[in-house]
Amino acid sequence: MDEKDRLGTKLRDKERAEEDRYFAQRDRELIEKLKQQQLAAEEAAARQQALMRCPKCGTQLHTIVYHGVTVEECPSCQGMWLDKGELTTLAQRENEGWFTRWLRRSVGQSE
Repeated sequence: MDEKDRLGTKLRDKERAEEDRYFAQRDRELIEKLKQQQLAAEEAAARQQALMRCPKCGTQLHTIVYHGVTVEECPSCQGMWLDKGELTTLAQRENEGWFTRWLRRSVGQSE
């Protein structure tokens, strides 16, 4: 009878150990999921904070219309920031100015 009790105790200990391993693994997975969510939230907050900020000095950019094209300008350092296509539009409007000549040379086209 004593042998049967020891076997039953060992079986219960094994079941508890398996249960502990299961919950420990589940806790690790939940912690990793929470870390990923926190990183995503921090990334979103950083993006929101950098939105419409000057990459050079960090000042809030102002939208202006320059030669019929909407661009962003920094009131602090006077930098201008163009979205995709705006540089091409401005270059097309200034057919033979210095800027167009420079742009043509930069991309390897001959004058």
